[in-house]
Amino acid sequence: MSFSLKAKGELARIYEMDRCCQLAELAALIRMSGTLQLAGSQKLNLNIITENPAIARKLFKMIKDTFSIHTEVMVRRNPRLKKNNHYLIIISHQMGSDIILKDVGILRKDKESFDITYEIPDSIVEKQCCKRAYLRGAFLGGGSVSDPEKTYHLEFVTNSREHSVVLKTLMEEFSLNAKIILRKNSYVVYLKEGDQVVDLLNIVGAHTALLNLENVRIMKQMRNDINRIVNCETANLSKTVNASMRQIENIKYIKETVGINKLPNNLREIAELRVKHLDATLKELGQMLNPPIGKSGVNHRLRKIQEFAEKIIDRSKKHH
Repeated sequence: MSFSLKAKGELARIYEMDRCCQLAELAALIRMSGTLQLAGSQKLNLNIITENPAIARKLFKMIKDTFSIHTEVMVRRNPRLKKNNHYLIIISHQMGSDIILKDVGILRKDKESFDITYEIPDSIVEKQCCKRAYLRGAFLGGGSVSDPEKTYHLEFVTNSREHSVVLKTLMEEFSLNAKIILRKNSYVVYLKEGDQVVDLLNIVGAHTALLNLENVRIMKQMRNDINRIVNCETANLSKTVNASMRQIENIKYIKETVGINKLPNNLREIAELRVKHLDATLKELGQMLNPPIGKSGVNHRLRKIQEFAEKIIDRSKKHH
């Protein structure tokens, strides 16, 4: 089961007891997953479709508890085996679709005509608890969240530009920096930062999904930190090995040209130790001397050896 499906399963189990929150969640679910069907003069049927049986059960219970309407639920089996079943909730005009559509703010009706709107009435999202419930319903109806192992991305897909702006504004009230893009005739409201995705999951009540995401983030951070340390140590080791090779080449060159005895005693002593102990660090080389010297002292002597070698090279070039 995907990370997104687990999050939806968790949210489908949350059941608000206050009617105002039930109405807000239902308003979002209908806007995201509902379709209207003309059934005669000024008569509308409401169909809500979902692939998730837990969401279908939640919708059935919310409509029953909030409006005392017993809906019809149909299961449409997809002939292609890989595709999931679809759960269709049908609320006809006779059953009271008008009442639901008016209360959730989709239908504005008078004697002469009716008007469909995607703007949410302020009364539906007046309280903080209702704003959270609305975002939860929107996520259940048309939201998804990526597997955090791959990327941090949470989005809501809606068919209406007006509704995408409404969702973005609602999210901004919780200090979330949502963006909108057009994708295949749909408006996508999305978050891309890990912290923001965590905050939204917290707002809608997906606390288990939130903890799982945080665990993944911690593991990823640890992996990144370990890789950074290993890379740093590898780089330092390469530098040390390269420096050691260069020092040995200088000493060999002096031996083969003028002879190691031409070096002053203090430089000859460190040169012999360097060739004998190829893997030793500068600090370890310093400890082998009598009396011992520090790392900077060893480094100074090796630089002097390099300068000595460079002078021989320069003289050789002049003679040629």
